[in-house]
Amino acid sequence: MNIYSRPWGTLSNGETANLYTLVNDNGLTVEITDFGGTIVSLKAPDRNGKLIDVVLGYDALADYEKADGYLGALVGRVANRIAGASFELDGERYSLYVNDGSNCLHGGKRSMSYVVWSAEPSATDNEATLVLTYFSPNGDEGFPGNLTTKVTYTFDNNNALSIRYEATTDKACPINLTNHAYFNLAGCASGPVFGQTLWLDAESYVAGDTELIPVAVKPVDGTPFDFRTAKPIGRDFFADFDDLRIAGGYDHCFNFTNWKDCVSGGEVILRGVAYDPVSGRKMEMYTNQPCVQLYSANFLKNPCFPLRGGKPQQTQTAFCLETQKMPDSIHHQGDESFTDCVLRPGEVYDFTTIYVFSTDDDGE
Repeated sequence: MNIYSRPWGTLSNGETANLYTLVNDNGLTVEITDFGGTIVSLKAPDRNGKLIDVVLGYDALADYEKADGYLGALVGRVANRIAGASFELDGERYSLYVNDGSNCLHGGKRSMSYVVWSAEPSATDNEATLVLTYFSPNGDEGFPGNLTTKVTYTFDNNNALSIRYEATTDKACPINLTNHAYFNLAGCASGPVFGQTLWLDAESYVAGDTELIPVAVKPVDGTPFDFRTAKPIGRDFFADFDDLRIAGGYDHCFNFTNWKDCVSGGEVILRGVAYDPVSGRKMEMYTNQPCVQLYSANFLKNPCFPLRGGKPQQTQTAFCLETQKMPDSIHHQGDESFTDCVLRPGEVYDFTTIYVFSTDDDGE
């Protein structure tokens, strides 16, 4: 195992960013930049051993700084949407940046996705590790509390990429951290992912209004949202179903079976499997988070920011599996049908997600 670093460029504010390459003994590589803690590239083999990039990304640092979409970025303080870009906590009212209709999306204007994190790389015989830390002061993006966040990326010889999120605060605050990697197991910008299959251990999903703000938690049974038996992502994509039409596809939080048992520092278990029958690539997802946001890249169409190699953005050419808590949970405090997103002094936010890459030689 090895980890290499190199300067990757200078941001518009004069800060410099680095690119870290984690290499395992099987020849797989993961590239991560300290700007936004972003996964830039992940090369995995097909059933014939051919390596290809399965994460969408850009060629240059400047694109990551200016583009929307959060490709590969760490997202926080609060991933997903907060209705009305405001909330009340312990009797105090907080106003946030409006960047998604009338709502706050993914932490605000600059958030954790557009800052340089402190980085500590290391490697042993069995794994390469990149520890990223960021201090978000009280009032940052409108949120309360001095929040210290540590995210640890670990890549090992089992082709497993682990992301551990840890955080502490000195004042009660909402928190919901995730990573926004866009996966295409056939390769970056290789076309729609409709033929790739997905299994999710999810018994319900969060239905939203026209701005994708939660209105109800619904069972997946009998709906296009039932992935409890693996199926192609595109099988029910165009079904005549209101919740799909509103979002333009999948952009919904799926709640894992027995999600209420998922706690900070809890057991990490298998919750999802994605598979590309053409290449034989498989990705297993393990987590102790209660939910995952399945996003089918419905808004990936910005012509100003072509993907790696100059390939144009195109909707539905990737899927995101963003493990997290339910969107807008801060407005559902005390509602047992929603997750609790409040972190208080003395508590530790500690959640892990692991993506494991392999191949199925017989293609089944």
